[in-house]
Amino acid sequence: MSSLKRNSNSRRTLVGLDIEPGAVHAAEVSVNGHLVVQRAAAAALEPGVVRDGEVVDPEALTRVLRDLFTEHKLDKRVRIGVANQRVVVRLLELPPISDPKELEVAVRFQASDQVPMPLDQAVLEHVVLGNVETPEGPRIRVLIVAARRDMIERLVKAVQDAGLRPEGVDLAAFAMIRALGSASAAPVLHLAVGGVVNLAVAQGGQCVFTRVVGGGLEAMAIELAERREITVEEARAELLRTGLEVSDGATEAPRGLTSSEDVALGQTRLVLSDGVRRIAAEVRNSVDFHLGADQAVERVLLTGTATAVPGMAEALAEALGLPVQVAVVETPDGFDPGSFAVAAGLAIEEAKV
Repeated sequence: MSSLKRNSNSRRTLVGLDIEPGAVHAAEVSVNGHLVVQRAAAAALEPGVVRDGEVVDPEALTRVLRDLFTEHKLDKRVRIGVANQRVVVRLLELPPISDPKELEVAVRFQASDQVPMPLDQAVLEHVVLGNVETPEGPRIRVLIVAARRDMIERLVKAVQDAGLRPEGVDLAAFAMIRALGSASAAPVLHLAVGGVVNLAVAQGGQCVFTRVVGGGLEAMAIELAERREITVEEARAELLRTGLEVSDGATEAPRGLTSSEDVALGQTRLVLSDGVRRIAAEVRNSVDFHLGADQAVERVLLTGTATAVPGMAEALAEALGLPVQVAVVETPDGFDPGSFAVAAGLAIEEAKV
């Protein structure tokens, strides 16, 4: 399989499969007025199995997926999410073209100038967002997505080797927007902070810009593990347990620490607060550059594993200067609802009601 396009057979049960640094999440969903994860499963990944959103150790990923799906008896038909810095997303404005084949030719022609990779080595798909009026007259707005073919094929093979049947590969940002379902006319920033930082700006439920940046919760866990000389698994738990200290809208690492426990607490909060500042700086720069001053973001929908970190939403709101709302999907008891938004969005074709 070598396509980013989603199959349209939504009657069949599909498992959304979100693979990111540090963890995999799988979800089967139902939609009846709102999106509900009926069955969920998650497994930790060792550091280095997936790095910056790309599969580095396919054999290790295959073993984890095989065990996860066997243990939880999930359907083997899956749609896989992809999110890394080598996926290119561009917004094009083309003269109105009604014929799909002619439009595809025009998209590929324009993409040759917009995509920084040889098109014969890329998987290229496009989504028509609609018509717009411009000073040059009516145009059709098209979002193109390109990814290196070898990266997609390596991901798909690891999944197939686990005995699963990939029915599509989709951009994780699209899945996040579908799951959270914001149809606001004003730009809304969707922000998934987990193994990576996946940001997407949507208007009217459609993605108009997306980017993946480093420095997610997994990067913080690795940094804390090195500082504290503990395992990454212990560091992940420590971040979730400790959280950020919030006072008068600000987050700070404690000062004047003396005992070894207080020093450990201070190191954890320092890693978190530094991580929040880095994320906020990357997000602000990306949004300001791509949207400009005339399209201000209205609010932020925060999802991902980081929603379970105490004080994370407040810290990001302070750092970004924007209202931040924690956005999760309904999950079975015992599963973190913030970690399954992307997986849930991958399991459906349309935005939730």
